[in-house]
Amino acid sequence: MQLFPCPFCGWRDEREFLFIAEAGKERPDTTQKISDEDWARYLHSIRNDKGAVREVWMHLTCGELFILERDSVTMEVIGSIALRKDAA
Repeated sequence: MQLFPCPFCGWRDEREFLFIAEAGKERPDTTQKISDEDWARYLHSIRNDKGAVREVWMHLTCGELFILERDSVTMEVIGSIALRKDAA
């Protein structure tokens, strides 16, 4: 079992979290026409970098989204950053 640091609730069991996306992944502009290929690339392409990565996660218990920084090789957690602007 791995522990993840929720910026709102502290360190919790990994089973309380849901991976949302890679941080910094740009969604196509949906106000413009998007090809099927571009939309599929956005939905299904993952960088899968080796080493330090930044990901968006949700803590299912409190429902908050945050950035989790971790090493994808060692699984060591580097830290977490709240996405909510009014977070302490």
